[in-house]
Amino acid sequence: MATTTDYLDPTVVSRLSRLDLVARLVVEGFITGLHQSPYHGFSVEFSEYRQYMPGDALRDLDWKVYGKTDRLYVKRYEEETNLKAHLLLDASGSMAYGSGETTKYRYASHLSAALAYLMLKQRDAVGLAAFDQGIRTLIPPRSASSHLTAVLRALSATEPDGADTDLSTTFHQLAEQLNRRGLVVVLSDLLDDPEQLLNGLKHFRHRNHEVIVFHILDPRERDLRFDRETIFVDLETGSRVSTEPWQIAGEYRAHVDELTERFRRECREHQIDYVLLDTSTSFDVALFGYLAKRRRLL
Repeated sequence: MATTTDYLDPTVVSRLSRLDLVARLVVEGFITGLHQSPYHGFSVEFSEYRQYMPGDALRDLDWKVYGKTDRLYVKRYEEETNLKAHLLLDASGSMAYGSGETTKYRYASHLSAALAYLMLKQRDAVGLAAFDQGIRTLIPPRSASSHLTAVLRALSATEPDGADTDLSTTFHQLAEQLNRRGLVVVLSDLLDDPEQLLNGLKHFRHRNHEVIVFHILDPRERDLRFDRETIFVDLETGSRVSTEPWQIAGEYRAHVDELTERFRRECREHQIDYVLLDTSTSFDVALFGYLAKRRRLL
């Protein structure tokens, strides 16, 4: 059975604990974004009453309750409760690649564990969906601290199995399934048709979710720095290509830069957080850097 230490080294857990305040403020920033709707109080589900506090919107006061009790109460809506986050983890064949000590999938799964740890520690609800051509594992969001065990068990039991990627179909399917607005975190190498996968990401935004995309690549995928004739094998289709990398490296890097810039630009245009990560950078360092940057922007 997977344990916390299988995915989170004690020193990493210590640093995550010290980051709780920053992470809490980041999460609150996402919640604020979710509430910035002209339909607040009408398009979300009523949950309960709570006593009026200075600064509460007067439109949420329930005057009928005031008439009966002579006390001011406001309506509390479901989306004012803690954040509901969905971790979408790419487990397709291409995620099995790693030129160093770690594969993209291992990197993404450890990053998922860290995010789940942080959010559950803050009593936010976290769910996990691992996918390739379709959804392989689906764990609904829960906020109980014991839920971390279920998430880690799923991460441990899931490995890339050589299947193709179908990001857009999965994104569209999940966007229709996730009824309550929340935070969607995508962890993937995004090796699929860019037009279609971007449409899938936009579907989440159309459904009013906040979205973060962690674009995870191996350093050799970015620079193609191989010093001899190399046979490249597609981990999803099995096709093989032999080439002298130095002959095509310049054009290849230009293509990768163009692609990542397109993701960055279109995500920014649709208010999606796009974070390019390199597996040569420790996942906890990358996460701290992102959260610190996000905090500065709030």
